Amino acid sequence: MSNTIHSHSRRKFLQQGSLASLALFCAGKTGWAKDPFPVAGPDSKFKGVQVGVITYSFRSMPGKPEQLLQYCIDSNISAVELMGDSIEDYAGKPVNTFKMPPRVNGQAPKLTDEQKAQIAAYQRSVADWRTNTGMEKFEEVRKMFNKAGITIYAFKPNALNPGNTDGEIEYALKAAKALGAASVTLELPTDPAHSKRLGTLGEKHKVYIGYHAHTQATDTAWDTALAQSPYNSMNLDCGHYIAAGGNNTKESLLALIQAKHDRITSMHIKDRKTKDNGGNNVVWGQGDTPLKEILTLLREKKYRIPATIELEYEIPAGSNAVEETKKCVAFAKQALES
Repeated sequence: MSNTIHSHSRRKFLQQGSLASLALFCAGKTGWAKDPFPVAGPDSKFKGVQVGVITYSFRSMPGKPEQLLQYCIDSNISAVELMGDSIEDYAGKPVNTFKMPPRVNGQAPKLTDEQKAQIAAYQRSVADWRTNTGMEKFEEVRKMFNKAGITIYAFKPNALNPGNTDGEIEYALKAAKALGAASVTLELPTDPAHSKRLGTLGEKHKVYIGYHAHTQATDTAWDTALAQSPYNSMNLDCGHYIAAGGNNTKESLLALIQAKHDRITSMHIKDRKTKDNGGNNVVWGQGDTPLKEILTLLREKKYRIPATIELEYEIPAGSNAVEETKKCVAFAKQALES
């Protein structure tokens, strides 16, 4: 009797193992096949195009990691570019007890020598913490988001500037990897020496440096940085590019994406008016950014470039950042599926 039970159990185990292996094999063969044992969660990947959001979009709302995660779930967002401040706070960054004096007539406050010394002391404490902290809390954030079905593809900490130490920059790159991100993002440096420095450290840690530009963007603005390192890349903001006006047109933007698609690690998607039309951020579909054409190009060319919603237009009365982000997701979905 025991031999019969043992044989039955063994046969059942082998059958279950074969089914599981077949499911995994089929998923691997198709490449884009869904997990054979899927976990319910948000899904903002439409027709092969990953629509995401930068958590800056939720700046008008409380910003702890758990709250940011819930905003993404509520917005049906399955991929994000994480801003660094709240994530570093979660990881234990020293608390800044210094309060800046209020601005008068819009001018930067004049600081005393003592106040400047306090700021410098705090910056040194942050640099020391960044250089010596472990990655466990960043891994916790990754697991938290991944468990909900959300991936983190980019990280934007305030630790990549010319005044930051190499230790801080390397910390930022390690944190990005711990979060599961392929790139960090920051503003395009005006000093080529800094983009070279970042590219060298990016190559060391195998993390891309995605440079963002505002209305200084041109078709050649990134050329120096891109030539310096294969790990220097573009975080192309399509709305700012269009708002610059001049030679920046719908046609030149689409041509730039095609020409540089293999060096663009992420995009920011927003709708802005051109400079001649006022340059304002507006509700999607009301401006001059060719949103549908951009998304269609990503779909048709199969460019694996995350299209990042950056909510910058004024939130209407009675709404909030989550509701407006949901509208942007719906706009992108309709554009990609039509």
